[in-house]
Amino acid sequence: MLTLNIGYVLKLTTLIFCAGALGLILNRKNILVAIMCIELLLLAVNFNFIAFSIYLDDIFGSVFVLFVLTIAASESALGLAILTVYYKLKNSILLEPIKNNKFKI
Repeated sequence: MLTLNIGYVLKLTTLIFCAGALGLILNRKNILVAIMCIELLLLAVNFNFIAFSIYLDDIFGSVFVLFVLTIAASESALGLAILTVYYKLKNSILLEPIKNNKFKI
């Protein structure tokens, strides 16, 4: 079986988490990018749970990943549904009018 040092996995998940956080912080315009960055954050957390579950030979990390994945899937589906309705109303998915509350339905 292939063995991998836990340090490499932690460095990879830290890099993925930082990319998601940086994308979320620097994103000022697009809601889709914000949703994808949140998904990257959840993916990095899931990789950590799986890595420590395998490293510690414990099943609870894998079970917790299933819960996080269901929350992430429902968050994405709900966010995209809201985004679709908003796009049908306004023909735009810019983030500025939503943040400034300068829109009328």
